Amino acid sequence: MAKIISFCNQKGGVGKTTSAVNIAASLGILGYKVLMIDLDPQGNATSGAGIPKKSLKLTINDVLTADVPMQDVIIETEFDNLHLIPTNIALAGAEFELFQHENSEYTLKNALAAIKDRYDYVIIDCPPSLGMLTVNAMAASDGVVIPMQCEFYALEGLSQLMITVGRIKNHYNSTLTVTGILITMYNQRLLLSQQVMGELRRHYADKLLNPPISRSVKVSEAPGFGMPVYYHDKRNKGATEYLECAKDLASRI
Repeated sequence: MAKIISFCNQKGGVGKTTSAVNIAASLGILGYKVLMIDLDPQGNATSGAGIPKKSLKLTINDVLTADVPMQDVIIETEFDNLHLIPTNIALAGAEFELFQHENSEYTLKNALAAIKDRYDYVIIDCPPSLGMLTVNAMAASDGVVIPMQCEFYALEGLSQLMITVGRIKNHYNSTLTVTGILITMYNQRLLLSQQVMGELRRHYADKLLNPPISRSVKVSEAPGFGMPVYYHDKRNKGATEYLECAKDLASRI
C-alpha cells in the first residue's frame, strides 16, 4: 500500500513544486513505483513532468468534482516508474465545488482508495494556500513534507504551517505527521542561511531532510525542458542532492 506524502507550504516561491517533482522522480529512479498528483491549479508539476497542459482531456479536477475514477486520469510519464495525475487552471474552481458537499474533506482520500495499492509512494503537490484542496491532500496523507528557504520569514511561516498540520490531524486525520522539512535554494556561504539552519536544527533537528538542496541553475531550468533535474543533467549537484534526499525520505516513511 502506498505511502502518501503531501508537499505543502502556504508561501509561494519556496521550491515546493520543484521539490515534489524531483523527489517523485528520484523515488522512481530508486526503483519505487510513484504516482504524483498535481493539486496546484497552476499545473507546474504537470508541465515539469513533461505533460503539456493544453493537451489534457481529464485532470484531477474531474476526479474531485465529477466523480471520474482516478485510474482513468493517470498518465504514464517518460521517466522511470513515475505516473502522473495532471491538472490545469480548471482546478481553481474545485475549492468552491468542494465546499458544497458533505464530508468533502475526504474526497481525494476516497478517490485514492481504488488505486493506491498499485504504488509505493503517492506524492501530492499542494497549492500555495491552506484551502480545501490542501485540506483534502492532508486528510489523505500519511505525512507532510515542508519545503522552505533559509529566510526568517520562512521560519514564521513554518510555525503557522505546523499549527495547521496539527489542526488537520485533530479534525480529519489522526495519523498525520510532519515527515520532513526540506531546505531549498540553500547557500551555505551566506550568514543568514547559517543562522536559519541553526534555528531549525535547534527546534526541528529530527525533521530536517538531508541534504539541503543547493541553489542551482540546472534545477531552475529543468522545468523549462519538461523534466526533473536528474534527466536534464544527472551530474548536477542538485540532481545528486534530490536523489540523496529521496533516500532519506524513504527511510522515514
